[in-house]
Amino acid sequence: MTMDAAGLVKIIEAVAEKIGENREFLTELDSAIGDADHGINMSKGFSAVVEKLHSQKIDDCGAILKTVGMTLVSTVGGASGPLYGTAFMKAGQAMVGKSSLDFEDFVTILDQALEGIKYRGKAQRGEKTIIDSLEPAVEILKNEKTSTDKKSVMERALNASRDGMEYTKNIIAKKGRASYLGERSLGHQDPGATSCYLMLEAAIEKIKDMCKSA
Repeated sequence: MTMDAAGLVKIIEAVAEKIGENREFLTELDSAIGDADHGINMSKGFSAVVEKLHSQKIDDCGAILKTVGMTLVSTVGGASGPLYGTAFMKAGQAMVGKSSLDFEDFVTILDQALEGIKYRGKAQRGEKTIIDSLEPAVEILKNEKTSTDKKSVMERALNASRDGMEYTKNIIAKKGRASYLGERSLGHQDPGATSCYLMLEAAIEKIKDMCKSA
């Protein structure tokens, strides 16, 4: 699995499309335990990301990720902008100067994104946040990144992310707006964990499609 900067942009476009398709669903989830704007904000942010990337040709993968992060910070309201923005910017720092990416780079990008979110949000797994869906996937990818069956590893990582997302229904929110609800947050799926899963799903689907046509 290798891709150039144009391939990375295609993955980001796929992520933006997935978020747009699920805009109402994410907002519905957020209406139960948040400010009812997660889908709206995320869709707006990624639309701005795609517009920004199309307005300039960037061959440095690190610079592309940094651009995504900075755009999200400036366009996505609430906590999601700083969290996802930091995730992409930290990932971009690790990819500076790279004109192409391989599977290990993909793993590093997600690992650095996770670290960025943990740092910015001062959160950990089990607190009903993005981390609950991202960290399980990162763990599998890191533990199995030397496997020769990359497709299978990515599928297991995605399944772990989905399980983490579903698990947020069974835990009390400890961070963000939802934490104000205390035990009333039980039974509700976390919007951030859901958008994270959807982004990972879109990225992995696009990577597999690109590998088929390579």
